[in-house]
Formats: sequence, C-alpha cells, structure tokens
Amino acid sequence: MPTKQIRLRRIQSLAHDIMVEMNSKEGHKKNESYRTVIDHLSRAIGELSDPSGDYSLDYVEEKVGTAHYKIFKNMKKLTPLRKTKESTM
Repeated sequence: MPTKQIRLRRIQSLAHDIMVEMNSKEGHKKNESYRTVIDHLSRAIGELSDPSGDYSLDYVEEKVGTAHYKIFKNMKKLTPLRKTKESTM
C-alpha cells in the first residue's frame, strides 16, 4: 500500500478515536480543551476540502495528531505518524 494511503488511514483512525471519545462523554463538551480539539479538526477538514485537491498531508497529520493528543495525552499512538513522515524524507 502506498505511503500516502497508510498515512491517511492512520489519520482516519485517530479522527475516529476522537469522535468516539467526544460523543461518549457528555460533560466534556463544555471543556476548553475540547474547543481546541474541534478547532484543530476543522482546520484539518478545511485543508482536505480544498477544491483543487491540493492539500498538505503533513499539515493534516499535525492538526489531527494534536487534537488526538489533547484528548488522550498519549504520544504512543502518534509515533507511527512521525515514523512514516521521517521515512518519506
């Protein structure tokens, strides 16, 4: 599988984790960190929705990774993203 597809699948997995967590905890919706999570995710979606199809996968990874970290405080899941990025350079 090409590297771009692997990176997109990892981003999708992180976004799914975030969605499940945010929908499972009613009390967290007013939390300030959740507002920043939403901000990061909306920026990533904005980047991906560029009509020209010209988007930065690095930027999307960064925004989704930051959002995931703000909820789970777990760098372990983000490590594969960094390894993939480093191996493509």
